[in-house]
Amino acid sequence: MRSVQDALYNWLSIKVVCDARPEDTAARETLDLFDGIIKDEHHLTNILVTTDEVMYYVSYTHEGESKKTRFPRELIEVMLNQINQEPDKYCNFPIES
Repeated sequence: MRSVQDALYNWLSIKVVCDARPEDTAARETLDLFDGIIKDEHHLTNILVTTDEVMYYVSYTHEGESKKTRFPRELIEVMLNQINQEPDKYCNFPIES
């Protein structure tokens, strides 16, 4: 991921899916991937997500500096809405042990 903004956008989009579908193993694996990117590549810490009717707000610390960004809900929730509209296309396949 080139920019912190892009990494946070992808991370938050899949986090919203994961939060809504905790049994979705593919979403969890993808969230883990993006979690690693924002923490290991971009060195973000103290990540906090809040929301209102219109926006998601992400506050975080980067290189010792507190920062905040925001994303429109309609952008972040696109993936979740698509899954909810066509759930048959997004079956969960549990990891076999």
